[in-house]
Amino acid sequence: MTGRTRSGRRAGDSGTRDAILAAARRQFAAGGYDGTTIRAIAADAAVDPALVHHFHGTKERLFAAAMQLPVVPSELITAVLTAERERSGDGLRAHIGEAIVRTVLMAWDGEDARAAFVGLLRSASTNEQAVRTLREFVTSTILAALTAGLDTVDPAQAQYRAALAASQIVGLAFTRYVLQLEPIVSAGHAELIAAIGPTVQRYLNGDLT
Repeated sequence: MTGRTRSGRRAGDSGTRDAILAAARRQFAAGGYDGTTIRAIAADAAVDPALVHHFHGTKERLFAAAMQLPVVPSELITAVLTAERERSGDGLRAHIGEAIVRTVLMAWDGEDARAAFVGLLRSASTNEQAVRTLREFVTSTILAALTAGLDTVDPAQAQYRAALAASQIVGLAFTRYVLQLEPIVSAGHAELIAAIGPTVQRYLNGDLT
């Protein structure tokens, strides 16, 4: 035994993972989501870029881990859209809006998930750089996933529709968990799904006029 370690690897997976996550937080805070690269994070953590991919796969997954989000937003949205498309055959069925609202409410039910998401919203409401990072993340991941799934509408309108739907979901999160506005806070899932689902549905594939 020579005591030498492989180039670019820290001693132990946990040490490497922690170093990568700490570097990711620094890089995302400094450069925003779009301006941060896997290579820059790897250099900051003093590891090979391949190790970043090994532990986290994609930049979105790394961001989610660094921000302690328990879900990867685009993967969650894609799964919902795929499931609804399979149930309805071609295109999206008439209740995809309700399915999306139900899914995000269930995701927010977990204390860790809610705390992480609320933390992002609060940071974005008080810090310009945090606003930029969150905006870029939402655009590059959540809106991109929604836009890709809207194959039943005019492609030129897809991004606009996805942004409208996102505004409804983010607004729900902000009023329910940050402002804690009643009676939104006390409303049950069924009430919110019934009230907000049809609006999200219309934004995604209904008449906007």
